[in-house]
Amino acid sequence: MAAEGGKIDPMHQFLVEPLFGNSLTLGGYNIAFTNSALWMVLTLVAIWVFMLGGMKRELVPGRWQAAVEGASSFISNMVHANIGPEGKKFTPYIFSLFMFILVANVLGMMPVGIVPNVHPFTVTSHITVTGVLAIVSFSMVLIVGFARHGLHFFSLFVPHGTPALMLPLIVPIELISFLIRPFSLGLRLFVAMTAGHILMKVLAGFVIGGLNAEAAWVAPVVGLPVFVLMVGISVLELLVCAIQAYVFALLTSLYLNDAVNLH
Repeated sequence: MAAEGGKIDPMHQFLVEPLFGNSLTLGGYNIAFTNSALWMVLTLVAIWVFMLGGMKRELVPGRWQAAVEGASSFISNMVHANIGPEGKKFTPYIFSLFMFILVANVLGMMPVGIVPNVHPFTVTSHITVTGVLAIVSFSMVLIVGFARHGLHFFSLFVPHGTPALMLPLIVPIELISFLIRPFSLGLRLFVAMTAGHILMKVLAGFVIGGLNAEAAWVAPVVGLPVFVLMVGISVLELLVCAIQAYVFALLTSLYLNDAVNLH
């Protein structure tokens, strides 16, 4: 939590900084290991530990195995409901996508800031990360669509039963709505996580300001209510973490359904 002149900077939490200096370059580009890269690695490690600990295949599953089986079954059922039997081949990708976003969101909410010189970082609060995830998903839609249907994939932009006179109007609208999908995917997650963390940091500033105020009445009158509000918003943010992961996975499966089944 950066502060200058007693003021907390709510944007400092999104700053990408190298951890071991700026000297590591390749082809003129700085490839230093950053705090963003560190938290992505921690996300992958957390997912690996979660999956490894729950894949024991015991006849009577324990809580850990039940959690892993529940998560995988949840995504598998969602993919089957949206794509059909052919969606089974896409389940590993959508499950990986869901778990990465969920764990990255939750890790960014962990109160590790109480440890000196340790700051949590939410990688999904950067458009570069969410944009890459969206582009990969959209690219998969295009690859599957053209590989399965060839040029007939363009019929996706001509809704069934559209009158010929309406085609000059409908086709551009359908094309634009299709091309905007990766932008909406990436921006939705990016905006939701960024806005929530900014709000929490601003509220934290009010709490700290109330505790450091010279007037004794400021802390109970201002700091305490804001602290209670901050706790409530933190719980809401945890819910948002799960919802955003689910929405990203759900929309990806719906877009893949268009590529597989057209309409």
